[in-house]
Amino acid sequence: MKIILAAINAKYIHSNLALYTLTASTPYPIQKKEYTINQLEQEILMDLYREKPDVLAFSVYIWNVSMVLSLSKEIKKLLPDCSIIVGGPEVSYEMETFLKENSQIDLILYSEGECAFGKVVEAYVKGTLKEERKNIASVAYLEGDKVIINPISPLMDMNQIPFVYEKMEDFKHKIIYYESSRGCPFSCSYCLSSIDKKVRFRDIDVVKKEIQFFLDQKVPQVKFVDRTFNCNHKHAMEIWEYIQSRDNGITNFHFEIAADLLTKEELEVLKKMRPGLIQLEIGVQSTNEKTIEEINRKMDLDRVKENVKTVCSYENIHQHLDLIAGLPFEDYDTFKTSFNEVYHMEPEQLQLGFLKVLKGSKMFENREEYGLIYQEKAPYEVFCTKWISYDEIIRLKQVEEVLEVYYNSSQFKQTLSYLLHFWETPFSFYEQLGDFYEKEGYFSKKHARIGYYENLLAFVKKECQNKGIEEKVVEELMVYDLYARENLKTRPTFAKDLSEYKQLYVELYQQIGREKQLDSKWIGKRHHIETFSFDIFATAKTGSRTGKPMHIYFNYDERNPLTNDATIGVVK
Repeated sequence: MKIILAAINAKYIHSNLALYTLTASTPYPIQKKEYTINQLEQEILMDLYREKPDVLAFSVYIWNVSMVLSLSKEIKKLLPDCSIIVGGPEVSYEMETFLKENSQIDLILYSEGECAFGKVVEAYVKGTLKEERKNIASVAYLEGDKVIINPISPLMDMNQIPFVYEKMEDFKHKIIYYESSRGCPFSCSYCLSSIDKKVRFRDIDVVKKEIQFFLDQKVPQVKFVDRTFNCNHKHAMEIWEYIQSRDNGITNFHFEIAADLLTKEELEVLKKMRPGLIQLEIGVQSTNEKTIEEINRKMDLDRVKENVKTVCSYENIHQHLDLIAGLPFEDYDTFKTSFNEVYHMEPEQLQLGFLKVLKGSKMFENREEYGLIYQEKAPYEVFCTKWISYDEIIRLKQVEEVLEVYYNSSQFKQTLSYLLHFWETPFSFYEQLGDFYEKEGYFSKKHARIGYYENLLAFVKKECQNKGIEEKVVEELMVYDLYARENLKTRPTFAKDLSEYKQLYVELYQQIGREKQLDSKWIGKRHHIETFSFDIFATAKTGSRTGKPMHIYFNYDERNPLTNDATIGVVK
């Protein structure tokens, strides 16, 4: 009996925690297969066919459901005796419709799969599945024309879930996903996590032991998949204090939190973290009070702002804030307000996402009431609602793209700081820049990194002539931003000629070499010196050319762990 458990991940660097947890939940041999959605479907099909499995199980999510269904149909044609099992959030709701529309599927595992999977595998091995399936909780199947959905299994004890990372060679170059809790205390109507309101925690001593394993292995990144990590103060504090005290200088930990729940005690431990030790993802979603109330989201916006600002002041933690366009009672104008309020919190990243109408969520149940029109197939992304049109969603898509390039890349910091002085709001800047990109056809073209700078300069020259923006200031700010990230081999076309400073730079490299007690020629290769006509930082901050000319050196051997920028110094 050959049983294969397959996962089709969104990216190569992703690992599928369910794949390994389910495999570890049974003593019978299970072969694991991981692919990505970027692979050719035919390539995956051939690989699975060569294995000739008796049972093929897929872990199904919003990003891979279309490929899984297509593959399962083809596998069934080629291997008609192969039993196909699916499980995961994308097949755990509307199961009756799903089974009737996909007759190639033999069994669905819904809810928590560890217990059900082990029992199903045992029944397959013994050849008794047909007789025993009616007694296995959390499975659904077709019996003739009738859909049978067995009762849901009891919620698992978190301490019974196996730790699957002993063989780290399986996860080389992959992000590690780890759960110290399951369930969510909140009831946000767009989210499937709200269905499981009973939050359960893994024993803290077990968690610490497993965290220490990651630290000992010097894993680059561990992503906690806990839905609201800090919903339990004691649990969060013990983990954060442990991570802070045992820091190996390499491993980064990612947490999804509710910023308004952060306490003074938690903020104090966050303040002590090594820069780059942890990063925080914070779902704001909207700042419109009526929207927040309608989606059953509990949030103290003033507290969110205060705590995000406090963490920002520490300059040691990457913060990623989320917004969702297409929520009820959120029109184009109120979304602008939401965008501007979150932008002014100054997170390292602002993710502009679009509502996904997920089966099983309250949003799905209320889709007609809200006038939701959305994609028929996964990812079920919203097209329009009673409050926002598809034309407006398209414009927000443009804003999303230029925001990703110019803000979330962290590669235009000084340039953006200066330019935003000339627009009424941050949203109006990105909106106009998005319109320019669309008009020029830039969205449909691939650009090298320097191309994005040239596009921005073209925008300033063509669209912003009456705003009082100094083009030469923009050019020099862009030169700073470019060299802050990379020691360029070729100078950009908009950079000024520095030949008159050649001898000065030789002297400055010698000066830096003496200060660092290093050879000046080696310093010249690992550093870059640039001369600016004004005070870069004061000009970016005020929106007006100010200050005396300055020489800045960029040290590429020492980088900011949050931004990856070179460290800089002003040569006097």
